[in-house]
Formats: sequence, structure tokens, C-alpha cells
Amino acid sequence: MKEYFKNLALMIFMSYTVVSVSSAVINIIFGGQTNNMNELMMLAICIIASVVLSLHRLFDSISPLAMMVIQYLLACVLIAVMLLIVSHFDTITIQGWLDLYRSFTIPYVILAGVYYYSVFADTKKKDSIIKDLQKRAG
Repeated sequence: MKEYFKNLALMIFMSYTVVSVSSAVINIIFGGQTNNMNELMMLAICIIASVVLSLHRLFDSISPLAMMVIQYLLACVLIAVMLLIVSHFDTITIQGWLDLYRSFTIPYVILAGVYYYSVFADTKKKDSIIKDLQKRAG
């Protein structure tokens, strides 16, 4: 369990760093501005995405594509809950909701692709080792 939380924290910190630096570069290039609320929202979204992706073992019994879709929808629901909470403190327009989901979906798909590639590559490697050991034993 300690290893799970260690890996989860590492995944959160890495994803937040990538998203934050990418946002800073985009703001420099296109002259955008950022504020503390945006930074906190990016951190919360990175936490939601990392936690949801780390739950992939709960969905081992279904197809990988269905698992990815379910996880994306779960992340979207959690972001909607977060936005409802934030809307009590600040006004969020319909366009704001749409922009957030668009801004979330693009990096989520990319980072989920990288994450699942590493998970499936690791699984394939372990499968190869098991088959090699079975050949030697048999």
C-alpha cells in the first residue's frame, strides 16, 4: 500500500509539472495570463486524473477500451463535482465548463496513452519472463 501511494504521488507531481510548465509556455507564446485559481484547478485536475488512472486494476475483468472509457467518464464526473464546488465561490459560465472539459480531455488522452502504454509494456515484459521460466522448467 505504501508503494501505491508513493507511485500515485510521483504520478501527480509529474503530471502537474508537465501541465503547469506547458501552460506557462503557452501563456508566454500567446500572451495569456494565469492566476492562482487556475493553478489550483490544474493541480486538482492532475490529482483527479492520476487517482482515476491508478484505479485501472479495479477494471481488469473488462476490456482495455471499456476500462479507458469508464475511467475517462469517472474523471469527467469528478471534475463536474469539483466545478460545482468551485461555482459556489466563483461564477463559471457554460463556456467555462466547455473550455475546461476540452482543456482536460486533450492532455488526459495523451497522458493516459503514455500511462497505459507503460502498463501494457510492463505486462508484456512480465509475461515474456514467465513464459521463459516455464520453458526452462518444462
